[in-house]
Amino acid sequence: MIQFSNLLATRLENHMESQNTSVNVNAKTLLNHAKTLKLHTGNLVNRSRLKKKCPSSPSEELQDCIRATLTDWFSTIQPPSEVELPDTLDCSIPQATDAITPEEREELKVSVKLFLCESDQSSIRDAVEMACQTLAVSQLDSVIIAPPGPLEGDSQTLSHLQPAWEELEALVRSQRIAAIGTSDLDKDLLEQLYNWAQVKPSSNQVNLASCCVMPPDLTAFAKEFDIQLLTHNDPKELMSAATFQEAVQESTQDLQVADWRLEWVLRYSIIVKSRGIIKAKGYLVNARKASP
Repeated sequence: MIQFSNLLATRLENHMESQNTSVNVNAKTLLNHAKTLKLHTGNLVNRSRLKKKCPSSPSEELQDCIRATLTDWFSTIQPPSEVELPDTLDCSIPQATDAITPEEREELKVSVKLFLCESDQSSIRDAVEMACQTLAVSQLDSVIIAPPGPLEGDSQTLSHLQPAWEELEALVRSQRIAAIGTSDLDKDLLEQLYNWAQVKPSSNQVNLASCCVMPPDLTAFAKEFDIQLLTHNDPKELMSAATFQEAVQESTQDLQVADWRLEWVLRYSIIVKSRGIIKAKGYLVNARKASP
């Protein structure tokens, strides 16, 4: 009986190793060929594997989500043929995605924060379109933009913000977004943006890690011009290139991924208006392979 149990355990172990090897080969083949990686974590409220974890920071949460989503996705795909190898990998778990039905749309608020890792303004439209398509909505209720930080030694200026803001304004005019907001602007820069912008900022997020109390001048300006002040705990860089590559590498077991770079991360939350509870939240991620 003991010999039979040992034999069964060995066969099971060999089967698991064979499956893991197959997954790694699939992952390597697909990632080596692909030029773009689009990832959707699904609704984190319902993903039991991720619910059990209590990440210490938004960066850790995102890293866990990327690793878990890629691991799950690679384990479900069929071995690709040379003819079928796609240039774009759409990595999502269909059963973990909660699309919004037309019947419930009026009861829900869809809020988004978009973290740009590069200065390519076309990323903004791509991210908004992907969010609308993924969540099955025609318009996002609010989008807060977090552009890439200025070069070391430089400070953020209005000219640094203007290209991204103009792209957001175009999306408001095309009714893809209802309201747009900013992140980590002091009173002077928020005032400059407000005076210049055609579509005024409806909100400004303030990181309380760097300022325990809202600055009085910022509070006074926001109150006068009806700008909502919100708080957040996101780091200046949500995810470094190295951390992203580490998350991908861990989910594909030692595949070399140094040539992949993160372009943008979109975090969404879907809130039931009447009850103030979060129905769904998740991340959309876009990465691109650097040209040789």
